[in-house]
Amino acid sequence: MTEEKSKETKEKRTDENVIYVGKKPPMSYVLAVVTQFQGSGSDEVIIKARGRSISTAVDTAEIVRNRFITDAKIKDIKIGTESITNEEEGRTSNVSSIEICLTIKKKSKEDK
Repeated sequence: MTEEKSKETKEKRTDENVIYVGKKPPMSYVLAVVTQFQGSGSDEVIIKARGRSISTAVDTAEIVRNRFITDAKIKDIKIGTESITNEEEGRTSNVSSIEICLTIKKKSKEDK
């Protein structure tokens, strides 16, 4: 039973570090990323987007890196294609997707 709980908490923690980008303005997601880094104490945040929201995700990552958390680095960028089925028409379409992984170096007690 304890193994199941530990697996669930690991999955939750990784999901908490993910910011899904949609139709809101980039500053909404910038606030979410900065809050994730500073409030939760995360050292890694993943920004995910699909389709037309990809440009907003890139803007979000660049605003965070250049204006708010200047020591944030881009660890990894993954691009891909996802097949989405339209339920009304039953037609599938391909949508581009992106994952941008931002990291910051944790400050140790010696650095302070």
